[in-house]
Amino acid sequence: MKPKDFSHVEPKPAATVLLARDGADGLEVFMVKRHGEIEFASGAMVFPGGKVDEGDRDKALRNACKGAEGLDEGELALRLAALRETFEECGVLLARRRGKDPLVDFEDLARLAPWAGRMHRGEATLGEFVAAENLELALDELAYFAHWITPPLAPKRFDTHFFLVAAPPGQVAVHDGSESVDSVWARPAETTAEADAGRCRLVFATRLNLEKLDRSSNVAEAMAAARQASVVTVRPQLEKFEDGIRTIRIPEEAGYGGAIFEVTDKPAMEVKAS
Repeated sequence: MKPKDFSHVEPKPAATVLLARDGADGLEVFMVKRHGEIEFASGAMVFPGGKVDEGDRDKALRNACKGAEGLDEGELALRLAALRETFEECGVLLARRRGKDPLVDFEDLARLAPWAGRMHRGEATLGEFVAAENLELALDELAYFAHWITPPLAPKRFDTHFFLVAAPPGQVAVHDGSESVDSVWARPAETTAEADAGRCRLVFATRLNLEKLDRSSNVAEAMAAARQASVVTVRPQLEKFEDGIRTIRIPEEAGYGGAIFEVTDKPAMEVKAS
């Protein structure tokens, strides 16, 4: 059966965060399970993130950031969305009190936490939050990791930028109980193995980014690799679709260890809760 063509659908800018820490057996990454009623990637294990909101485009926020130098307006909005979504979706805040060096600690974060819900519900903007609490957003903590654009095979398309960040010490990542219903810290290879065994679900881009991250043995190594690498945009192209087999081509120079992959994971629009 010939797949549908949604090339007329403009991909929405989005940001995703790979929140990493050093565990007892090596690098671990935080992942959340999407709610089963959400249309895109429902029931799948994903990295926290979401689409860019209008408030992320507030030009005044540039003056409240460290690490915004040299970024154009679109690049800045993506990084602001990454920080906001990380706070809203898993309670981790990449910010400092103005004039301070360390990121906010657990006690400070507990006082700031209600803002996450307010922003998620549209009752406050990121700019209002930063101004009211005298914060400096830590864009300098983000390392650009990957860039994927949803192929024109589904009615929901995203232009997604992936950022790697070391989990702030003293902060605890949790799922929000709304868009995500569960969460886990795990080594990348453990998650892909769980998916292969049918005990969790992934989408193609998530799997390949887990495999890419798994090349690093610890967070420092992963951050250094990401900061040194050039990010190549991935626009997956369907090479084969028959007998239940999907073969997808991506640019070999994107750094995923090949150009043609047989896809065993369901497309994001087909993933349902188990």
